[in-house]
Amino acid sequence: MIQPSVLKFLKDLSRNNNKPWFDAHRKEYENAKTAFHDSLTKVIKGIAGFDKPIGLLQAKDCTFRINRDVRFSKNKDPYKNNMGGYFNKDGKKGRGAGYYMHVQPGESFIAGGIWMPEPDVLAKIRQEIDYNFDEWKKITGTASFRNNFPKAFESGEKLSRPPKGYEPDNPAIHFIKMKSYVITRSFSDKEITSAGFEQEVVKTFKVMKPVIDFINRSID
Repeated sequence: MIQPSVLKFLKDLSRNNNKPWFDAHRKEYENAKTAFHDSLTKVIKGIAGFDKPIGLLQAKDCTFRINRDVRFSKNKDPYKNNMGGYFNKDGKKGRGAGYYMHVQPGESFIAGGIWMPEPDVLAKIRQEIDYNFDEWKKITGTASFRNNFPKAFESGEKLSRPPKGYEPDNPAIHFIKMKSYVITRSFSDKEITSAGFEQEVVKTFKVMKPVIDFINRSID
């Protein structure tokens, strides 16, 4: 479970997003980060049961910084109002697909896949789906997958026209036009602060794994 103190800190931070306040409450931040790492550690151990390379990761190496990069953003708030952890066999900066856990008051979710990959990587994924569309349909058409992700791949940016080299009547064109391949599941504050939250996250990540394996195979 995510400790309620983590959500409290993030709520307070969203109302006081400035460096003086953060510096004055650094102890609360450190406590919240430690509690978040404890949850990530449980998730890492769970994922390792079906995706062994993830078990080599440590929570601190999967956690994104709380500081925002404001150089090219109109929003100059210095801190994020969430905590996120990304599990990828190549680390949180790995190019391939992985698992993600996002904790934010009222907006927590988990996700799996790859978001806005580089053009060369995106081209490989599209080609793999085109060449092995029957396999892709089988993976995303299981009862378990559909029950967990009834609106999988319905959101996200897509090309208005087929990319170069693909015809509009290609059976896989819906997926080929995508710019990202991400599936998500939302959680309420009550759910993330309840016992068994990490086990439910791991269970859902396991359903995501065939998609992640398919994407990573195309890249590798």
